[in-house]
Amino acid sequence: MSGKRTHRHQGGAGRISVSATEAAKNFGRLVDRIRETRATYVVERAGVPVAQVGPAERSMFTMADLKALLAEGPRADDEYLKAVSRAIESHNHPRLRKNPWS
Repeated sequence: MSGKRTHRHQGGAGRISVSATEAAKNFGRLVDRIRETRATYVVERAGVPVAQVGPAERSMFTMADLKALLAEGPRADDEYLKAVSRAIESHNHPRLRKNPWS
């Protein structure tokens, strides 16, 4: 994170130890590095692990997922749908300005 190397590799794959002081001073860069490398950092205070900072789970939500979610959800009743259609029809007219020259 800084010019000097203050972190060391830890026992697990993708886990890197960093001091709490170094993590606090360079938190923005630590987050950038996590985003870029998907590595997990173990934050230590006085050589004792106290926290772990790593990438968030990536969740995918596709249009097919949205379609399925909407199909499962509650459905509006016919009266409500008709009221919405009437409101759209009554308000869906182009606004014409008066001709100032006539």
